[in-house]
Amino acid sequence: RTAVGDSGTVLRTTDGGNTWMTQTSGSTRDLYGVSFTEPNTGTIVGVQEEVLRTTDGGTNWVHQESITYSNFYGVQFTSASTGIAVGYGGMMGRTTNGGTTWTNLRTGLVSSLYGVWFATPTTGVAVGASGNVLRTTNGGTTWEIGFCGDYRTLYGVHFTDVSTGVAVGSSGTIMRTTDGGATWTDQTSGTKRYLRAVSFANASAGIAVGD
Repeated sequence: RTAVGDSGTVLRTTDGGNTWMTQTSGSTRDLYGVSFTEPNTGTIVGVQEEVLRTTDGGTNWVHQESITYSNFYGVQFTSASTGIAVGYGGMMGRTTNGGTTWTNLRTGLVSSLYGVWFATPTTGVAVGASGNVLRTTNGGTTWEIGFCGDYRTLYGVHFTDVSTGVAVGSSGTIMRTTDGGATWTDQTSGTKRYLRAVSFANASAGIAVGD
């Protein structure tokens, strides 16, 4: 597994997170999102249109040209070639050649998107500021704008199947959906701190992390 952070930080673990090794990213920019489709092939995104790609498990990272001079906050690849990146001002980019080139997708939003997750290669959800939730059923070609029912910002999202997912955000927000993101139910998190990411190992076991 790989974790990313400020000033080009890239860390990798091969023992389930007990120990972490520093990898050289070649970047000094803040990195916010990472997605691997298999152990060797992954993409990192960050501020100032930073996109980095590895095909050797992170030993070497190559800078790729993106579509904008803005910030990317999240990325999800559904295959080695196809991925979606989301970011500042509702920006969204789509690649079908492993990040060599990106297409700018018009979402209709002006507020930022922070997290994206695809349950299948065609079905995905993106979340962001003001409780915005975007859904696609055609691999990200077009998106439908929705609302989680709360104006708090959502930073992370993870689906365990096409219907069931969890989004986390500001002031301890945890929202859960069982209809693919059409409607959401507020959950009790027990914290008022910002939650930045969420991940489920299976339908029952999950972890949310934050400030």
